Amino acid sequence: MRITAKVDYAVRLCVELAGRDRPEAFVKADDLSAAQDVPVAYVLGILNALKQAGIVESRRGADGGTRLASPAREIVVADVIRAIDGPLATVGGTHVEEVDYGGRATAVRDVWVALRASMRSVLDVVTLEDVARSALPEPAATFLADDDAWATRPNGRATWVGRRQDG
Repeated sequence: MRITAKVDYAVRLCVELAGRDRPEAFVKADDLSAAQDVPVAYVLGILNALKQAGIVESRRGADGGTRLASPAREIVVADVIRAIDGPLATVGGTHVEEVDYGGRATAVRDVWVALRASMRSVLDVVTLEDVARSALPEPAATFLADDDAWATRPNGRATWVGRRQDG
């Protein structure tokens, strides 16, 4: 999964709102920008998208700003991602369960559906409150405990290293 900068910013901004001492208080975009080192122009655009999705609410005026529209324990990370980027997994704009491949590639759709299910197993369970408290629930905690989760594989599977290249 490729996590866009916009999604990363949105999740960070929502966690910032969730972790505030007074989460019911409205927070200025400038304060969110400074707290998460996100340009204020991006903050405003992201907050607008989150407002349209019902994740945050805003108020104008001297005491205005933005706050979460629901308690942080009720908003999962997937809600934020979907508000910014749409469904967790699509193929060329088509829902993964709707793609149709022929021949030997028939089961590729099943791989995409399984991938979406695995993402949901974390993103639909971890709340903004969990992240703000640095207390991730299962299965995220189990995944993080596996050293292999922390390893990047820029050239494919780990078993690829050391295989004969001369064919």
